[in-house]
Amino acid sequence: MEVREAVSGLVLLLTYLGLALGGLPGYRMNRAGVALVGASFLVLLGTLDLEEAWRALDAKTLTFLFGVMVLNAHLGYAGFFGLAAERLLTLARTPLALLLSLTLGGGLLSALFLNDTMALLLTPLVLSVVRGLGLNPLPYLLALMGAVNTGSLMTPTGNPQNIVVASLSGLSYLGFVKALWPVALLGLLLQVALLALLFPEVRSLKPLPPLPPLRYRLHRPLLRKGLLVALGLFLAFLLGYPMAQGALVAAGLLLFTRRLRSERYFLRVDWELLVMFGGLFIVTEGVRRLGLVEALLPLAQSPLGLLLAATLLSLLISNVPAVLLLAPLVQEPKDWLLLAGGSTLAGNLTLLASVANLIVAEGAGREGVRVGFLEHLRFGLPLSLLTLALLFFWVS
Repeated sequence: MEVREAVSGLVLLLTYLGLALGGLPGYRMNRAGVALVGASFLVLLGTLDLEEAWRALDAKTLTFLFGVMVLNAHLGYAGFFGLAAERLLTLARTPLALLLSLTLGGGLLSALFLNDTMALLLTPLVLSVVRGLGLNPLPYLLALMGAVNTGSLMTPTGNPQNIVVASLSGLSYLGFVKALWPVALLGLLLQVALLALLFPEVRSLKPLPPLPPLRYRLHRPLLRKGLLVALGLFLAFLLGYPMAQGALVAAGLLLFTRRLRSERYFLRVDWELLVMFGGLFIVTEGVRRLGLVEALLPLAQSPLGLLLAATLLSLLISNVPAVLLLAPLVQEPKDWLLLAGGSTLAGNLTLLASVANLIVAEGAGREGVRVGFLEHLRFGLPLSLLTLALLFFWVS
């Protein structure tokens, strides 16, 4: 028995190492592969059997995430995100206004439609605009990174870790928003001030030339249906309808169509993320079975300790695994908010701390624009520390 527990502990250690590094050196596995392999080895070792592994899966979280992905896929095919970016950026008449519009608009879109999705879709559009205007792209790319992370804090649909917190905690959509939107909004305004301090050229109030046209395809019938379903879904959330159930119904309504083949929706669903979530639920159950959660108790004896634990673990093993590990230690509703906030705002600290940061950096790199680690750190470090302090004093 002791040998099995020791080997299971080693499997968990390697699993979390792989999650931290984005894969295991020498093996061609991403985080989803690492999580699934770790889960399968725990079943092989008898730490839990297959039936127990299935019970460890949180159906509400997986269903909620899937439904939001289908909605995003529909709106993407309809051209909604290109249209939204165009409307936001055309409001900007000066470099400072462009920074403010990108920050607030990117933050709001991330709060509604998942931050990683917004990072992926907005990066090429932002680069196209700033290059067409002859502006330094770096502050605007940093603004996009900060906006999609900080803005996603506002709602349960803003990022994957918020979805986990909402599903496990039972917090209502409206309750979550009411508690955290002020922190997110102040954080977005704070990042504008930081970027204006770090990059004097973005303070300019000199009128910009006309914005270059953005390239996207608009499909109006799909757009009307998508916006109608999205509006209905968010109204249902605000009225207290179960979030996972609402997301599933919305996905069914969107898939019931003669305009797009179902395969096209499924091509844009992030199956790797869903697999990673499934594997992590099983791995976390393995941690609980081996009694390792108790080792984290000293980290979460107080609200401040829980916030620091969420932040540090998010930096070490990524935010979703951190939330799942710390969730059993949460005792009060405000602790759930600290867990969501700490795991989200930690993503601003370094370039590697958030998948959204990496998406923006890689997208910019493909266009020949480099965002360096230290360049991000001098913006992200003060932003993270200030917003985490703001979160703690607001929630506590």
